[in-house]
Amino acid sequence: MASVHAYKRFENNLVQKVKDTILLMGKGMLRCGTALFQILTRRYTIVLVPHSGQKVHNLHITFMSFFCFIAVLVGLAGVFVWYGTSYTPSRGTFTGKDSRLQDTQASLDQLRDETALLLREAKGFETALSGTLSSLGSDIGGRNNPQPGSGDLSSFFDITETPEGILQEVQDVRKLAGYLSSVVEPVKEIGTLLNAQSALLTEIPSIWPIKGGIGHISMFFGQNENPFTGQYYIHKGIDLSTYRQGDPIVATADGQVVTVDYEHSGFGNNVIIKHKHGFYTRYAHMLTIRVKTGQRVQQGEVIGYIGNTGLSTGPHLHYEVHIGSDIVDPYKYINIRSNLSRSR
Repeated sequence: MASVHAYKRFENNLVQKVKDTILLMGKGMLRCGTALFQILTRRYTIVLVPHSGQKVHNLHITFMSFFCFIAVLVGLAGVFVWYGTSYTPSRGTFTGKDSRLQDTQASLDQLRDETALLLREAKGFETALSGTLSSLGSDIGGRNNPQPGSGDLSSFFDITETPEGILQEVQDVRKLAGYLSSVVEPVKEIGTLLNAQSALLTEIPSIWPIKGGIGHISMFFGQNENPFTGQYYIHKGIDLSTYRQGDPIVATADGQVVTVDYEHSGFGNNVIIKHKHGFYTRYAHMLTIRVKTGQRVQQGEVIGYIGNTGLSTGPHLHYEVHIGSDIVDPYKYINIRSNLSRSR
């Protein structure tokens, strides 16, 4: 029993000590809180004394208000730091986009310049094409004059800038595309005409009769002085000379060889070729002949070589052009192809 009473007394003493300790700690915390409250609510006076001797200003603050002010400053500084760290990547992104935008603007300016150059070249093309079509016939040229709005180049050289800011170059290019589409058929017909012309030029004597276009005319068609008699006579062809023998002679048009002959006191070795449309050509004073009677030849094909056979004063080619029974000046037909090329 004694041990039980001793345990009870010990328990009661322990509980009392715990209560006293808690009470003591509570009183200490209360005193600390009171002291802290007194410190925070203690008023301080800041005296502002101007050097000019004007009225002195007194600023009364408490520690708590000063603490709140410092807390607000720290908060604002934290906000600015956070904004700065989050703005830097965005600024880099905006800088990159601005750089790309400047590059795009530069490309657009270059595109505008190239479009303006294209339109100027297209205007020159239109003028040249219109002249070509007119020379080929008004029925073809009329197709190159579409109604307004259908793509004629002249219709968009006077277009004004749209107030909505739509790229004028886009409208110009669209109209240029329409114009080019409208001239496709006339250009095709030009190609057809040129092909037909090319076929025709192979059927008439239209090239220089010496291969490579070498040589010169030593005697023209018509009235000339005969080198043997000294009297004037009608020279029925032209004489072409290279100052040597052996240069190749070519057929001046497609045709068929109708005469291969030798005249001792005349043309010497000579060839006559029959062509379409009533044309005949004669090649005389040849050194040797490479074709036979009845053989078909093409324009530009070698038929023999320049010589000095027959009644001749030196190596040359006597060349004649006949239309039916009429003898014409071969000079009118020589190099028709090159003359046409220069006129285009």
